[in-house]
Amino acid sequence: MKKLAVFMVLAPPLLGTVLFGYILVRGPRMTVQHHVREFQMVLPAPAPGTVSVTPRPDRAPGEAEAAALVNPVPATPVAITQGRVYYGYYCAFCHGDTGAGDGPVGNSYVPRPADLRLPRIAAYGDGQLLRAMLTGTGHEPVLERVVPPGHRWPLVRFLRSLGSPR
Repeated sequence: MKKLAVFMVLAPPLLGTVLFGYILVRGPRMTVQHHVREFQMVLPAPAPGTVSVTPRPDRAPGEAEAAALVNPVPATPVAITQGRVYYGYYCAFCHGDTGAGDGPVGNSYVPRPADLRLPRIAAYGDGQLLRAMLTGTGHEPVLERVVPPGHRWPLVRFLRSLGSPR
């Protein structure tokens, strides 16, 4: 009777351990772990006859459109100060406080960010400067999705003030 009681107490854990070990050694394997990243997703085509209901007035202008754009924000000290604040939010980390391309993040890039005070940058029209800012070149992030439409023209106005002597 004692042997049966000992067997009844020890058998379930022993059987559980053997079963667990078998599954651990011979069980299924996850050989392929799929990672679906957002930029790799292929979205389905829209249904036939559908029309987008969200217009995109905040999109970056094309090259031809950019050449014709003129900054609607007047060159007032208030607009330049406002642009300086936005520059601190979106640009100073890479281009530095003075626009020299020596920001703390920009120093890690090869090539380094552009010096925004150069005559080459000052030669851009307002629309061309806006387009370059929004579409990005080199390491620059695509600011079209980051900078709200209301911040863009004051930012361009401030960038114009970087190239002029103070």
